[in-house]
This record gives sequence, structure tokens and C-alpha cells, in this order.
Amino acid sequence: MRTKSVGKKKINIVTLGCSKNVYDSEVLMGQLEANGKKVVHEEKGDVVVINTCGFIDNAKEESINTILEYVDLKNQGIVEKVFVTGCLSERYKPDLIREIPDVDQYFGTRDLPILLKHLGADYKHELVGERLTTTPKHYAYLKISEGCDRPCSFCAIPLMRGNHISTPIEKLIIEAQKLAKKGVKELILIAQDLTFYGLDIYKKRALGELLKELIKVEGIEWIRLHYAFPTGFPEDVLDIIRTEPKICNYIDIPLQHINTELLKAMKRGTTFEKTNALLDKFREKVPDMAIRTTLIVGFPGETEEKFEELKQWVRDQRFDRLGCFTYSHEENTTAYVLEDNIPDEVKQKRVEDIMEIQQQISWEKNQEKIGKTFKCIFDRKEGDYFVGRTEYDSPDVDNTVLVPAKDVYISIGEFANVKITSAEDYDLIGELV
Repeated sequence: MRTKSVGKKKINIVTLGCSKNVYDSEVLMGQLEANGKKVVHEEKGDVVVINTCGFIDNAKEESINTILEYVDLKNQGIVEKVFVTGCLSERYKPDLIREIPDVDQYFGTRDLPILLKHLGADYKHELVGERLTTTPKHYAYLKISEGCDRPCSFCAIPLMRGNHISTPIEKLIIEAQKLAKKGVKELILIAQDLTFYGLDIYKKRALGELLKELIKVEGIEWIRLHYAFPTGFPEDVLDIIRTEPKICNYIDIPLQHINTELLKAMKRGTTFEKTNALLDKFREKVPDMAIRTTLIVGFPGETEEKFEELKQWVRDQRFDRLGCFTYSHEENTTAYVLEDNIPDEVKQKRVEDIMEIQQQISWEKNQEKIGKTFKCIFDRKEGDYFVGRTEYDSPDVDNTVLVPAKDVYISIGEFANVKITSAEDYDLIGELV
């Protein structure tokens, strides 16, 4: 059988895991395109690159299953080569080579130039801010730093992503300008830790300075903050959120728990009192702010009493958005020496209990929005509805605004004012005004 010429091979990038991985895949695709390669995202291709996640057990299982799926396609002759990169590969490379030897090559999270070489491409340093976005054209992720210096005992991210490295402000501005020229209107700032931004290169927390420069970029209308670590949060950022219309009144701040003893065991560098004081400060400085958080249940030592404390705190704080995960016992983390002493079924029940509380809170908060008008950006049409979001909602993880499509037309990626006419647990229904 004649093999295809190298120049005609199509490279398929498959992305698993978080938005940081999405960003990394987009950078890889931009490099490949600049080298004249045909590249697609999660479509059919002759060569497959799987960008894996290795954060918790479920993510690892999904990554391994995906690798096995493409190795099987390779063995059937449907694809020619399979390469694996990303967090799972960084963390478990020797094990993967031994267990799944049919993969052509494994690469870590910082091996982009080497990966490109294996794909017949050269790493182009001059491609500052160039990437092929895989998100809808009107929003994009902007990764402002890589890695993490925090010591959280449950977290394997530093093992996979290395130490914190901030991207200089001038490079991020160039990237934002290029995205704006492509029609991006909403920037979602991501990192393992936004709070730490700038400490390594500017010797001070510089998130506020970055935001002041980003708001000058023409074409960008919304800037959203994700993954801000609570300890050492730079309070000048709150003033900028309050006073600058382009900065969404929204923050994603993973708090993980509230019991002081567990926070100490998690090595979060905070306490019950400090966490609540920070939340009070958020609400004092930006009264209209939507606060999203994530929690971990089932950490070693989480007694029923400590879990009840967490439940009551969720009721008291009434977060606008909340996600909850079960503790995953990760080897080589400092929590791994602790006994993973809470049964899986108990962990899962605790997630359900927390989310039941949050569902009621979300419903109540949504009822308060009926009759009010919000500026929304519209991401897609789904069935009989145009699906949009307010500034208080991030794509894929938060609430949506539904506008019946039978009598109106809304251009995807455009802003529109919507008056809310009814509300469900997580969705608002409205009409254009």
C-alpha cells in the first residue's frame, strides 16, 4: 500500500482535561500551521497527538482509555502514528512506556520543541501570541503563567507542570491584540494560580498591572478571572474589578474547604477566619461580584462533624457558583502518607449533599433575577433556544441564559440585552429588549 507523502499528512490534536490544556493544544496547532502542516482538532487525521490530563483518578482513566483507543486504530492501520503529551505523560512516562509501548513517543508538559521535531516541524520563537483557537471565535483563554509554587498537600499539579513561571505583560498584550483582531471579545484569564502572577519576574504581585494594560486592548469587551488562589490575594485587583467595566464582576477562587484543621492538613495557608474575612472583603469592595468556588470532600480526617461545618458554611456564604469534587489519593503528594480513610460511597454522598444545597441557593438567586435586564453574550444555538451568558457566567461551567429562537435571531458571538422572564435551578429564560 502506498504511504502518503509527509507533506500531506494531517495531524489530529486531541485535548483532554482543563482549559490550560486547551490553551497548550492551541499553541501546538499554531506552531504546526506556521510550519505548513495540516492540523485539525479532534477530527480524523493520519497522525494523532493526545494532550492528556493526569490530575485525578477519573481524568487519568479518561486519558488512558483515549490512548488505548487510538493505539487500537493504529494497530488497525487507520492512523499511522500516535504521540502522547501533557500532564499524564509528564507524571507517568516510564509506566506508560512499559504498559502501552505501541505509542510512538511520550512527551512532557514542557517538551513542545521536541514534540514538534517528531512531527517534522521547528519551534518558531517569533510566534508570540500566535495560536489556533479551538473555542468559539468570540472568546478565548489567555494563560498568564505556567506551573505552581503552592504546597497544597492533595495536589499533583507541581509534579506535572513544574514551578510557577509568569509570562511577561508585554507578551500577553501582544497575544490579546492578536486575539482581538481575530474577533475575540472575551478573554478568560487562566493559570494554576492567578494570585501569584508577577512575583517571579517583577518581584511583586502584578495581576492588577496586567489588567490595567489588557483593558486598553481594542475589541476586548469582557475580561474574566479564573483560578485565583485565596492566600495572598492582591486586593488592588478588587478596585480594578469594581471600577473597570471591561473586567467582569466575577471571580473563580477555589477554596477547597473551611474547617481550619483540614485547611492546615491541605497546606492551604489559611483558616476559617481568614477565608471568611477575604470573602467579606470581596463583597465589600465589589458588591455585585459573582463568586465561583470549588470544594473537596472526603479529604483524610474529614469527620461527619467537619463535613457538617462545611455544609453550614456553604449555606451561610451562598456562593453564586460552586463545584464539588471527591478527594483523590494521589501518589507523591504530601497527603499520600495520610490514610485515605473515607469510603468512596461516603465521598460521593457528600458531593451530592453539597450540590443539593447549592442547587437550592442557585434557584433562589435566579428567582431574584426575574424582571431584571442583563447584557449577555451568545455562544450557540441549541434546539429551540439561543444560549448566552451574563458577565457572571463562564462558558461550560456556569449558568446560561436561554432566549426562545422562534421569534428572534441572534448572531452567535454578539452581545444583546435580555430581560429575564423566568428562571430554573441553573438557567435563566428571557427575551430581547
